[in-house]
Amino acid sequence: MSVTDIDARLRFFELSERQRDALRASRPIVERCIGSALDRFYARARATPETARFFRDAAHIASAHAAQTRHWMHLINGRFDADYYDSVRRIGAVHARIGLEPRWYIGAYSLVLEEVIRAVDRAASPWKRLLGQRAARSEMVAALTKAALLDMELSISVYFDEAAAERNRAIATLDAALARLADGDLAEDVAGLPSAFASLERSYNTTLANLRGTIGSVVQASGAIQGGSHDIATASEDLARRMESNAAALEQTAAALGQIEARVRTTASGARETLTIAGEARTAMEQGKNGASDAVQTMTVVHESARGIDTVIEGVDKIAFQTRVLAMNAAVEAGRAGEAGRGFAVVADLVRALAMRAEEEARKAREGLSATQSEIELAVGAVSRVDDVLNGVATQFERVHALIAQMSDDNAAQSSAISEINTVVGTMDQATQQNASMIEQNTVSARSLHGDATRLATQAARFQVRQAAMRRASGAR
Repeated sequence: MSVTDIDARLRFFELSERQRDALRASRPIVERCIGSALDRFYARARATPETARFFRDAAHIASAHAAQTRHWMHLINGRFDADYYDSVRRIGAVHARIGLEPRWYIGAYSLVLEEVIRAVDRAASPWKRLLGQRAARSEMVAALTKAALLDMELSISVYFDEAAAERNRAIATLDAALARLADGDLAEDVAGLPSAFASLERSYNTTLANLRGTIGSVVQASGAIQGGSHDIATASEDLARRMESNAAALEQTAAALGQIEARVRTTASGARETLTIAGEARTAMEQGKNGASDAVQTMTVVHESARGIDTVIEGVDKIAFQTRVLAMNAAVEAGRAGEAGRGFAVVADLVRALAMRAEEEARKAREGLSATQSEIELAVGAVSRVDDVLNGVATQFERVHALIAQMSDDNAAQSSAISEINTVVGTMDQATQQNASMIEQNTVSARSLHGDATRLATQAARFQVRQAAMRRASGAR
């Protein structure tokens, strides 16, 4: 905008030289009322939250009040020259910079212009109205209205021009920033945007900082993933080789356990046969033991019978002794009888001889019986000892039988345990082979992940993120 543009507006507004003179003629009236008119406006501005935020304190309002007073005095001079244009431009630029919307500016003009027009109306006395000076008053009101509207239009135009310029600067700055971003340059923040775009500047810089952090994390993570995936692939290959070796070892172990299981089964079968034989031997031992016990009992009975025979022999010996005594008595009596008793004496001698022979035979029988009793006692002792030995052997045999039975049970348990172990080892062998296959697949996946991480690191390396971080660190120091 230039002074030429203002002249074009004056022509369009038909603000003629005569109306400018009327405008200049209103100076005393405006000087009297402009203070109160502006006071009314600033009171309304303080009472309105949307406009009150543009003023820091009473001193700030006073400064703005003085500036507005000077501008109105400049306006009613009717000289729309370069100085006036500079004043309008300053006002419009300030409004654009602080973000004062045109609606508040137009509202302010309405309040001030109302007070000025009322003052002009009050200045026209009833006598002047009757004398035909009513046209002069109307000319003054028209001139003030056109001047106010022109001033308002110029200020708003400057406001929009400044806003468009600020918007264009902001767009150019953001365009350059987005171009750097498209090239992968995340190092430089946006700075110097107009105050109206301060929120956009903060949001862009925050987004850029978050993007820098994200890309930086991606760069670090991709490097870590690249190294980690390489280590995982190497470890997986080593683990796969070990798993293959373990699978082979488990296969050999399963075969060895199968042989051990077969041998243990054979041993268990032999132990069961041994247990059967031992059971039969125990039965035979029990029978021998019972036979020995029967022999001892029989010997005891024989020994008791021998004692009875001894008693009988003793009775026979006593009878023989008494018979011999009777024979002797009979011989004595026969001798006394003389010749008549000679035959009886012969009989008595024969009876005595028979009695003596009976005694001799009884003695021999007793001696033989005594010898037999001694032998029987020896035999009873021997059989008793045999019975005792058989009892001891039977006891030991019971222990042997119990041990063999325990060995048989242990062998059966070992066979079952080894069979279970063999089954578990077979399952482990299958699981190990499956694990080896899975590890091989993991190795392939780790190699693929390593390749993806390498490509990601290459793509992430296109972005520049260090410079801004260094600048922020320098600013903090």
